[in-house]
Amino acid sequence: MTEQDLSQNYQGAFGKRIGFGTRPALIMIDFVEAYFSPTCALFAGCEDALASALRLQEAAWDANVPVIYTNVVYNKSALNGGRFYQKSMTLHNFIEGSPMGAWPKGLVPRDDELVISKQYPSAFFGTSLASTLTTLGIDTLIHTGVSTSGCVRATCVDCCSYGFIPIIVRDAVGDRHPAPHEANLFDMDAKYGDVVREAEVITYLASIGNQK
Repeated sequence: MTEQDLSQNYQGAFGKRIGFGTRPALIMIDFVEAYFSPTCALFAGCEDALASALRLQEAAWDANVPVIYTNVVYNKSALNGGRFYQKSMTLHNFIEGSPMGAWPKGLVPRDDELVISKQYPSAFFGTSLASTLTTLGIDTLIHTGVSTSGCVRATCVDCCSYGFIPIIVRDAVGDRHPAPHEANLFDMDAKYGDVVREAEVITYLASIGNQK
């Protein structure tokens, strides 16, 4: 099936836009050294996505919009990794204390910001994220991070399931290969949330800041 055939197949059945809500938060999913170190099996070469996410971080700070960060951390025996750890050949890079789990150059969460350490793909699974967003009155979660086909997608699906609006920033998510990257962007945009460009989100965040 060609790209044109695929678009025609989905037309009228999927792809409705949700739009931005009124109370956003920005999530930066698993931007850790493993994806930026050429010596690591998880290397994805997605520096452009990180650069975009850092610009969004600045815009969120300027607008007093919460920024939430995630990483993946397993205990020394990886007993908390379950089947996800069993399936993967790379998650040993996230055993607690591994340098591959450190924040990459340029990414420094503030002391008063929330860092969620997770063991599974979704930032919602087994964490306090949903209750935190509810407590803060958040209705929109702006997604950045890695990888598009893995933890970004899983977080997007759960975001939708928990009743928050998933906004996925095309420029600020990355993957190790363009095929799963594009396929998952297409599918998330069709079924779960809105895939948008960085510039649109910057404008939106500025408008939020102007209202405060």
